[in-house]
Amino acid sequence: MTTTGRSGLLTAADFDSRDNPPREFIDEMRSRYPVDSELDRMLVRKLERRTSAPYQRISLDNFVTCLDGLLRESIAGSYEISDARWLSGGASKMQMGFDLRWDDPDRGLVTDRLVVRMDPSESLNATSRRQEAEILGAVRGAVPVPRVFWLDADARWFPEPALVYEFVPGVTKPRTTGTGAVSGLGTVFGPALRETLGHQFIEHLAALHTLDVDRLGLESFDRPLPGTTRAAEWKLNQYRRVWEEDRGEDHPLMDVAAGWLKRNLPTVDRVSVVHGDFRSGNFLFDEETDTITAWLDWEYCHLGDRHRDLAWATDATFGHVDSETGEYLVCGLFTEQEFLQRYEKASGLVVDPRRLAYYKVSNTYQLIVATLATAYRVTRLGKTHQDVLLTWVKGMVPVLSQQLVDLLEGQL
Repeated sequence: MTTTGRSGLLTAADFDSRDNPPREFIDEMRSRYPVDSELDRMLVRKLERRTSAPYQRISLDNFVTCLDGLLRESIAGSYEISDARWLSGGASKMQMGFDLRWDDPDRGLVTDRLVVRMDPSESLNATSRRQEAEILGAVRGAVPVPRVFWLDADARWFPEPALVYEFVPGVTKPRTTGTGAVSGLGTVFGPALRETLGHQFIEHLAALHTLDVDRLGLESFDRPLPGTTRAAEWKLNQYRRVWEEDRGEDHPLMDVAAGWLKRNLPTVDRVSVVHGDFRSGNFLFDEETDTITAWLDWEYCHLGDRHRDLAWATDATFGHVDSETGEYLVCGLFTEQEFLQRYEKASGLVVDPRRLAYYKVSNTYQLIVATLATAYRVTRLGKTHQDVLLTWVKGMVPVLSQQLVDLLEGQL
């Protein structure tokens, strides 16, 4: 029998009961931690389906059968699927590449290289494929992103929500380096690439943050109002909620950090499109031209404060210390001071040191939620194809915890 306290929250003794959370717990989470409405739907879906069967490996043939069902309803004429293959990379989504020969109403008979991107039974991040598809369509032209072809937002054809977009060639790191083996962590680009890739990195981030969100038609996104703390509050609520839903232990530092974040919510001056994971490892580039060909992994995207992206990019997890100068390089590209100065020049937007500091604390809090709580719960329940990787990331918790302590002490 699952028991809850008067508030509806499961007690510390009931960590295992989060494997099968009662309805009153789900309702309490929604009431206590309001978030973007589409994200709320995804978080509720996660808990309601938590007792469903663990992840079962789907065969490539079965995946193609699911794809065929989607295409039969989406394409009027005949088509041919070929060269279906699994794609590696990423800690949260399953991806299959394939070639599609079909008669596109706009282009005629073509063969496209495409990718199916689908959630596992339970993901490291409960996010929306509908929002991901929508934002890719909205920012295309401002920054390089894959073209979205079809969306299965409610898992009508696939086992879980999925989208189909174009395959974009490129690499995430120089083929000659052995660094940054996991999700672009600590990638060393070297002096020859830093300037060319760094310039594009800045220009793309500035272009993203200066888009007029009122003209983008983002129907599935809730919009915080400028001059309010709603942008910061929604993100804090999201990760406080996920922490309560997924954790398997107490970590008093998280209570201290959540309290500080709640007391220091900043207002947002301009509501921007925020990528949410803007860093090395999430862009592809052509090694022959040194051109960034696509920005990937938009599942954390939301409308909010640009400082969240700035703080994320500068996180020590994603960069490295230059072996020659001893300086820390943001995403392996430039010093933090250079990064922020060049961003201000490219965007025409001011970097507020206080908001940047706030979001550094907030982002580190988010990373601990993902590595200590969600990775644990998803792996415990056997809900993902990345169980080994998600078990491994818990080793980051002591480093992230010390980083959080240092950041909080710096605000005292």
